[in-house]
Amino acid sequence: MTDLDQRITSVLREHAEGETDTHRLLRNSRALGRRRQVRRRTATGAALALVGVLGFVGVSGTDLDGLSGRLPWSAATPAAPAPVPPRADGVPGAAQRPDLVGTDPQVLHLGVDTSRARYLRWASDGLGGEQIRLSVGSRQPVLIEVNRSAQPFEGGIEGFPISAVPVRPAFDGEIRQVGGTTGGLVKAWRPAPGLYARASMLGGDRRALATAVDALRWNEARRCAAPLRLTTLPEGAKVTGCSVDVTAFPGSLTVQLTVVRDPTPMWVQLLYGAQISGGRAESNRTVGGRPAFLYPAGTKLELLGIPKAHLTADLGPEWAEGYLKDKPRFTEADMATVLAGAQVAKDLTDPETWK
Repeated sequence: MTDLDQRITSVLREHAEGETDTHRLLRNSRALGRRRQVRRRTATGAALALVGVLGFVGVSGTDLDGLSGRLPWSAATPAAPAPVPPRADGVPGAAQRPDLVGTDPQVLHLGVDTSRARYLRWASDGLGGEQIRLSVGSRQPVLIEVNRSAQPFEGGIEGFPISAVPVRPAFDGEIRQVGGTTGGLVKAWRPAPGLYARASMLGGDRRALATAVDALRWNEARRCAAPLRLTTLPEGAKVTGCSVDVTAFPGSLTVQLTVVRDPTPMWVQLLYGAQISGGRAESNRTVGGRPAFLYPAGTKLELLGIPKAHLTADLGPEWAEGYLKDKPRFTEADMATVLAGAQVAKDLTDPETWK
């Protein structure tokens, strides 16, 4: 049983005699899903870098996924200056309005001093939380998580074994070693009243963690700019999450937008890789007059024909049918609606063309 399965089972057991807390299930599934995808994405970046060095050709999304279990989540090395999310003019930062954090999937209510650190990933989950992953020089990446509540921090951290993280962190600003040789460093603190933050990194470089925290800017807001925009959504659905991973930019890039029709999610993902020589050849569906492929499980649809990229709409693993069996779920037609209106930037390696 996976860590996500265990979390779902635990919540279901707690509510066996009452109504299932689908909001909590969705929050946990998103958080743990992000953890898996971070590992997958960064492994993809590292794999693409290896492809460039070794001269392999014909790499596909499936080929890259096969490497994800053998490459560490921090393996990719930036190949060029990373994109920087643009300022959200007129929007107050978290220090001024902590109540706005995590309320708009298109906005981050904090920034980074790019003279001291480099953006690797930015995300807003639409459930009260925002994230930035950044690097300080050549050291291990640092994950910054911000939320209006302390509750979301009562769980795992990306890249850490669940057992290595304290169940209830003390938001006292102390840097703590957790998890022994399999863990790293964690700092939890309150940057402003009504605001909770956590910084974590694998390994034991306290100076790098402190530098990353000092590089944060709490008095500014940034847009979750991405080379993917959704113009059509199923009735009653809305975009609640935005995540952009530029760890190995410009060699690879991953964008994920979360669409929700309460309480069920759909994940729309754009995976770009400079070394992807071509996409899936066969199609078994048509979306907006363009070829598409519905995967055998029926829960994932890919729009074909995007050079060096894969664009998919995914309803999640098959076990989701179990805990959402009495809830309205997205359908193949809903996935087709979203992909038919998806707009992808002409040049994925040029942030000036991103929305």
